[in-house]
Amino acid sequence: MRDKERAIEDNNAFGIQEEIHTDLLTDSPEDIEKAGKIIASGGLVAFPTETVYGLGADALDLMAVSKIYRAKGRPSDNPMIVHIATKDMLEDLALEVTEDMVKLMDAFWPGPMTMVVKRKPHIPDVTTGGLDTVGIRFPANPVAQALIKAAGRPIAAPSANLSGKPSPTDASHVKKDMMGRIDAIIVSGECQHGIESTVIDMTGVIPMILRPGVITCEMLSEVLDKNVKVDPAINARLGGGFKPRSPGMKYKHYAPQAEMRIYSGEPGKVEKAIEEARQELEKKGLKTKVMTFRDEVEAAHDLFALLREADDQKIDIILAAAIPEKGLGFSVMNRMLKSAGYNVIKV
Repeated sequence: MRDKERAIEDNNAFGIQEEIHTDLLTDSPEDIEKAGKIIASGGLVAFPTETVYGLGADALDLMAVSKIYRAKGRPSDNPMIVHIATKDMLEDLALEVTEDMVKLMDAFWPGPMTMVVKRKPHIPDVTTGGLDTVGIRFPANPVAQALIKAAGRPIAAPSANLSGKPSPTDASHVKKDMMGRIDAIIVSGECQHGIESTVIDMTGVIPMILRPGVITCEMLSEVLDKNVKVDPAINARLGGGFKPRSPGMKYKHYAPQAEMRIYSGEPGKVEKAIEEARQELEKKGLKTKVMTFRDEVEAAHDLFALLREADDQKIDIILAAAIPEKGLGFSVMNRMLKSAGYNVIKV
């Protein structure tokens, strides 16, 4: 009941006068066809991808995409990623398809990589956050592919969560945030990777990663046979007049309700410091949650789910161990730092 009341309250704040009925659909072909018709008619559907659940609308429908901003409480200068289901669809959206873009498509599509390219003028500004570029991705998840084909158009889709909250990696997360705000949720399995796609800007002389993900800088550089840069804004605390070129660059992201502290240092010392902090905090009556990971793959898969679990458990303080910032670990630490508000304790 509390979630329903919150949905109505937030809908009113976003100019939506009443609760929206949300259909819960399966990932059967029949239900995917229903979901495709909802998208084609200007509605919103949450759907699984191999990274996180997305909140989809017709990318070329200004009014439909505007509904995403309202449903999420998302700033309107935060660009969307446009999802396609065939490589040929890229030509309908991008001004040009370069040799380097073809190399990356052949290597990583379908998969968790988004390319930022110069956009064609028929893509609405609301989809691109007012930029002359657009992020495009061909997801590997078969349900996502089937939905795009059923809709018959590219789908703009940020993560299917309230803006600023941990991204959803399971349909239960989407239900908690989006029931009463959108038209339908496709209830499928949990997401394979657990963090959002790598975003690489292909509009400059040197390709540049705007958001790290499962496809690492090293992997991209190897395929392109050239150095790929990492935007220094990735782990910077930005605000003011900064205009984000990719989701996740400017605004508070992935944040649990609890305070989060990241402990960084030598193995052994980190675990000792976390345990000492846990004991001290619990003596003060504070509820804590410890987060440690065997490796970066486990961390990527579990991070957002654990942050949401902490919210459900009404945790006061999360004590997390940093992981090495190499390869996928760099991508995971990007999310952890944002989740913690860059609250790092070196031991």
